Amino acid sequence: MEGVTDAPMRQVISEHGGLTFCVSEFLRVCSDLFPAKVFHRHVPEFSNDCRTPSGTPVQLQILGSDEEAMGLNAQRAVELGAGAIDINFGCPAPQVNRNDGGASLLRYPERLRGIVAAVRKAVPPHIPVSAKLRLGWETPDAIFRNAEEAALGGASWITIHARTKKQGYAPPAYWNYIGEVKKQLKLPVVANGDIWTFEDFLRCRDETQCQHFMIGRSALANPGLALAISRELGIKRDLSRSSFTENPLAAWIPLLQRFAEVSEPYSQGNQYIAARIKQWLKMAYLRKQFPWFEQIKLCKTVDEIFEVLTDALTREQK
Repeated sequence: MEGVTDAPMRQVISEHGGLTFCVSEFLRVCSDLFPAKVFHRHVPEFSNDCRTPSGTPVQLQILGSDEEAMGLNAQRAVELGAGAIDINFGCPAPQVNRNDGGASLLRYPERLRGIVAAVRKAVPPHIPVSAKLRLGWETPDAIFRNAEEAALGGASWITIHARTKKQGYAPPAYWNYIGEVKKQLKLPVVANGDIWTFEDFLRCRDETQCQHFMIGRSALANPGLALAISRELGIKRDLSRSSFTENPLAAWIPLLQRFAEVSEPYSQGNQYIAARIKQWLKMAYLRKQFPWFEQIKLCKTVDEIFEVLTDALTREQK
């Protein structure tokens, strides 16, 4: 979700409702202690008690392999107002993995434990420290050792993306491994991976017996999904907004208009915002949630995009 779930996207999706919290894009930690401006640039919500404008908490995600640097930067983040720290051990990007980050650490369980322990020691006890894992580098059964090491390092909870690094994002997701880890550990386990629809969520819950779920690409491809899941889980959120089932296009237009509006302070011009809208809608198109994308991708400006959408809605309503 790097380059996708930035502050404007977090603001709009959290306004739409259904999310308990958001996780930031990862902040790559090498050997330096970042100044405050880096944290604020990466997560503008630091200026709002680490919450989106609608009040949804934002957890800072960090990625790195240097225990001392990870601990020091986590400590600095908490001093600046971070309410939780999430450690990324799941990123499969080749550049990240070549530089000893993300999923590459799944090959070294002891190091994984050491990083979690260093961050846990560096921040106050009341600040949650979570770990995002994949099933393993090549083999999915590596998750049992890695999850145990993360727990021994002091993780408050573990989020598991139900694929290996080698799988990337290719289907299927192996939810059964998440269920087995949940039986093994005495801490919360968050299920993640291929929860594209409400029916997927129900199957994932049945198979894993989890009470906690993370959605990423599907939250953008199907913006009504978080609302539907929240309703099923009994989370008290504003669930009065459109579920994208009665008239999807009528629901999409105001959401995209809001995204264009809140993106303005962060943007590099109209064409940049148009590109971000198309980036978002391509996710929905690939999941067959947005059949109007073929016309949208030819647009060069925000105004052109909304002209296409408005014309399509007018034709639908006739």
